[in-house]
Amino acid sequence: MPQEWTKKEERQYEHVRDSAEDRGESPARAREIGARTVNKNRARAGETKTASRTSLQGKSPQQRGGERSGRRGPKGLTKDQLYNEAKQRNIKGRSGMSKAQLAHALGRA
Repeated sequence: MPQEWTKKEERQYEHVRDSAEDRGESPARAREIGARTVNKNRARAGETKTASRTSLQGKSPQQRGGERSGRRGPKGLTKDQLYNEAKQRNIKGRSGMSKAQLAHALGRA
């Protein structure tokens, strides 16, 4: 945790990190998610020297809630994500399958 974080930001980081670990993320990925969340909020509040356009526009991390992660959307994983998982599991015939067929073959339907 950087020194310039306030006590509140440190608590937020720990909370986000712990939540990510509870969801099954690796400890390294959980630390990254926590730090990115706090740093984006700091950028939105004008507390950083530089900030990306996406940090300043759009929804805050709390409002977004993983919308762009590709896992929690109303339609689930994308076809490419399902295909890659089928490839890792060595499922035969995957190249000709539709998204629904891939999901079924992976046991996600």
